[in-house]
Amino acid sequence: MKTNDYIKFLTQQFVKYMAMTKEERKLRRENRKQMRRPFVSNWFGIMPFALMMLFKRK
Repeated sequence: MKTNDYIKFLTQQFVKYMAMTKEERKLRRENRKQMRRPFVSNWFGIMPFALMMLFKRK
């Protein structure tokens, strides 16, 4: 990708973002936060999650 194409892409994305209303941007941000994986499983894999589930059962 050439530098000109990249600048054009960034400009388009910025204009599209700025065209949204504040409410739309806020909803988009909240949706992204909800879709994010938990911190523990993101950094340390599935083992902490498995241990947490094991201890919650008892």
